[in-house]
Amino acid sequence: MDGKETKVLVANRGEIAVRVLRGLREAGYGTVAIFSEPDATSLHVQIADEAVALGGSTSAESYLDIGKVIGAARDSGTTAIHPGYGFLSENSDFRRACDDAGIVFIGPPEGAIRDMGNKLLARKTMSAAGVPVVPGSLDPATDVAAAKKDSAKAGYPVMLKAVAGGGGKGMRKVEREEDLAAAFEAASREASASFSDAAVYVEKFLRGPRHVEVQVLADGEGRVVHLFERECSVQRRHQKVIEETPAQNLPPDVRDAMCEVAVQASKAIGYQCAGTVEFLVDEDHNFYFLEMNTRLQVEHPVTEAVVAVDLVQAMVGVALGEPLPWSQSDLSQRGHAIECRVYAEDPFHDFLPSPGHLYRYRRPSGPFVRVDDGVDEGGSVSQFYDPMIAKVVTWGESRDQAISRMIGALGEYSIGGVRHNIPFLVHALRSVEFAGGRYDTGILDRLGPVEDQAPTGEETALAAAAALLGNGHNGHEPTRKDPQPSAWRRALMPSNGRK
Repeated sequence: MDGKETKVLVANRGEIAVRVLRGLREAGYGTVAIFSEPDATSLHVQIADEAVALGGSTSAESYLDIGKVIGAARDSGTTAIHPGYGFLSENSDFRRACDDAGIVFIGPPEGAIRDMGNKLLARKTMSAAGVPVVPGSLDPATDVAAAKKDSAKAGYPVMLKAVAGGGGKGMRKVEREEDLAAAFEAASREASASFSDAAVYVEKFLRGPRHVEVQVLADGEGRVVHLFERECSVQRRHQKVIEETPAQNLPPDVRDAMCEVAVQASKAIGYQCAGTVEFLVDEDHNFYFLEMNTRLQVEHPVTEAVVAVDLVQAMVGVALGEPLPWSQSDLSQRGHAIECRVYAEDPFHDFLPSPGHLYRYRRPSGPFVRVDDGVDEGGSVSQFYDPMIAKVVTWGESRDQAISRMIGALGEYSIGGVRHNIPFLVHALRSVEFAGGRYDTGILDRLGPVEDQAPTGEETALAAAAALLGNGHNGHEPTRKDPQPSAWRRALMPSNGRK
């Protein structure tokens, strides 16, 4: 297949759809977007060469419907599909459906997706390949008795984890044996509700661990390279919030060994395309395999910033049968990069999602500041999907410079219509623990909440104007369907020609 004649459908939405579409366009590929009813006027729809309506509002009715996505690909004459992250990106059935339809799937083989998607099978596979894994189960804990046996062997405290899990669902920490039965029932129940699979397993709980991952790329000829590590320990409820590379206070020999093991793990499963091998690192710098994400990661821009490789374009090349254009010795890190995830959520009220109309949206800019987003002023953050607004990435010659640029960039952000977590991000970045680079996955719990802030005069005036005109811009979805700016917003917009 001639790469430049390839038309790629992006089976996603929001910021990752926009980022993938831009990478495809730069490389000269034709692009197709898909969209649900709430996303009809979204940014990813606007920038694609073509767009196909899926109908429906929820994920299940649109982006998760394999039949609809394959149908959109066929209707648009698509030759390849890039799944982004989330939704169908790690669904082996979707990969098989693409193969059956004769559509190139820009991702790994079906077997790798299936095997690494089962957390317990992934542990067994990696253990057999000589990759260090966290002590615990190698088979599902079918009942409380089996969980007790595995927990005693691993040693308390332990974590109960859903076999089909992810995103912190179906997870329970157990400090002592007498608490295991209740935790087992709760984890199984949540796993069943979240993944239609109640199976759980036991893993040793590591105190004060760090979450460090390694980016890999593999082609169809057996070549695998790593693009170094990312520190992802700043997490809230097992969800990453701030990521950076290089990882701080990680001995070079440990970093090198971890990267080599990631390559070894990838070769063991015949991996192809971009993937990420995640590790937990204990206080003594011992590292253990956690999982492998068989897709593009949310935090991939920090790697791109320091290694100068476009991961989306590399994924497409591999999927079209091209060999990797680099050997390991060609790749190196330069400088430091940090990513912050900006969410429409209220950091002053337990981070509750805050969907709504964006009556004000001004992204930061400047040298070495990158903003990956999927919204624009006048758009909305939908109640039907993840509340991420954007990812802000800054690069610096040093870590201090990258942090300083990030704090400055977040200070330039102007978002009106929804609550957002920017004050919390700045709170974390300014903390002594983060600045010192000696933190672990418990850093945000130790930091505590950020002090609430009164709305600015501009925010109060704009919110009042919206309320008077009855447009519902109070954190809820607007009732009006017209995507054009309302009269009150046009009156308050600066005279800079923006529409």
